[in-house]
Amino acid sequence: MNSENRSTSTLLGYRGVERRWIATALAVRGSAQVLSERSEVPHCQDAEGAAMHCPFCRHPDSRVIDSRETDEGQAIRRRRSCPECGRRFTTVETAVLAVVKRSGVSEPFSREKVISGVRRACQGRQVDDDALNLLAQQVEDSVRAAGSPEIPSHEVGLAILGPLRELDEVAYLRFASVYRSFSSAEDFEREIEALRAHRQVPTSS
Repeated sequence: MNSENRSTSTLLGYRGVERRWIATALAVRGSAQVLSERSEVPHCQDAEGAAMHCPFCRHPDSRVIDSRETDEGQAIRRRRSCPECGRRFTTVETAVLAVVKRSGVSEPFSREKVISGVRRACQGRQVDDDALNLLAQQVEDSVRAAGSPEIPSHEVGLAILGPLRELDEVAYLRFASVYRSFSSAEDFEREIEALRAHRQVPTSS
């Protein structure tokens, strides 16, 4: 049976910039995958000195035996060995992009939330899961390109509009009506006119 332990750590990044990372340990049939941030030194500790334990024996130390980039440079996969029990596991280090809500509360960016919101707008439309996954990837790439560790939630919605317009215009209108708080038929008419104008703009080859 799978066992899952989740923890969140905060480390100081390059030039003193604070970055947030999420740690998740999965132990399955004698192997483990750990999603977390790690420092370059073999001993794994967070900013407060709390160690990341081996997912098998809970020993608070591990040794890096291999490192390589993955996910087009967005993550680092490290193979680790526990000096206590000798078992090996993998850590995948990925930066958590924080989305700041209007209330001031922040939460990690989630492709699943993007897909969930767009899926509602696509209800009854011929849009498959592959298209939704691609859109979520485009949205994440767009917001990460800003280079900021935190973004306002409205910028995520703004990043959705462009790819969704290209994917399905009806779904786009539905989503835009909520995102931009349409309150009258005139709001829809203006957006439809903007869609027509967009169609007439020649695309660069």
